[in-house]
Amino acid sequence: MKRQRPPGTYPCGTPRPAVVGPTRRQFVQGMLVGAAGAAAAGCTSKSPMMIGPNDAASGLNKTAVDRVTLGATGIVTSRLALGSGTHGSNGSSDQTRLGMTTFVNQLTYGYSKGLTFFETAADYGAHPFIAEAVRQVGRQNVVVLTKTEAQTAADMQADLDKFRRDLGVDMIDIVLLHNKQSATWTAECAGAMDVLSRAKESGVIRAHGVSCHTLAALQLAAATPWVEIDQARVNPDGILMDADPATVIGVLKQMKASGKGVIGMKILGEGQLSNQVDRAITHAVGLDCIDAFTIGFNSTGQLDEVMQKIAAV
Repeated sequence: MKRQRPPGTYPCGTPRPAVVGPTRRQFVQGMLVGAAGAAAAGCTSKSPMMIGPNDAASGLNKTAVDRVTLGATGIVTSRLALGSGTHGSNGSSDQTRLGMTTFVNQLTYGYSKGLTFFETAADYGAHPFIAEAVRQVGRQNVVVLTKTEAQTAADMQADLDKFRRDLGVDMIDIVLLHNKQSATWTAECAGAMDVLSRAKESGVIRAHGVSCHTLAALQLAAATPWVEIDQARVNPDGILMDADPATVIGVLKQMKASGKGVIGMKILGEGQLSNQVDRAITHAVGLDCIDAFTIGFNSTGQLDEVMQKIAAV
């Protein structure tokens, strides 16, 4: 018999935090309830909905706020993630350089539009910004993904402890090994991987995986059962990608077929495709080998534009 989890807990059994910030959250909850009612009435408008593997065959249009499941993890989130690492390194990014108030307002604005996925990394310096946005919208309402460069068991445990303090959460939904380039990264990161496996068992995280920055690392990720979620660079022109688009997409199809969750990044080529947003978004939306994708925005206007373009594909 399937064990029922106690009310008010995450799937891992971790207690859900108290609800915070009712005004903005109630707005979105009302929107989602309305969408559910419309769906029950047979409405085909582009409202948030659960998307299954056969959505293309059924003729359903994808939107930024569709609820998608990341591989076999059971983690459900919006198709579009709010990124925080454009030109991110050494503790800052284009998003953090907007300042605390502006960037947090952008995150909560995205949430009010139906986006429930915050994507970050320690290297971006964005954890305090994400923490404040999570505090405002309510921990139970968003999925938080972060990344670490730790390789040893000791460094990974230290990062997990620090990340939870910095993010103001008891549980992190997804933790990825960041920027793997080696063709043997699983051997080099064995200690860190063991810690993440135990963290999942104890409910400290919900899923673990990797982000890759070379083709060899990406191919190893595809062949590694430990990888539950992969974050991969993909766009129509191969900008800042691990290989040409066809080669990368072939590997991502292998990942998807094996039950891994796949999250696309560098969708706009870190801004190099900003004058070809329509083409880049059409490319990302058309990829059935990715469950979701992340984009970092510098304004709510940019966010609105991309959400509209996704819905128009």
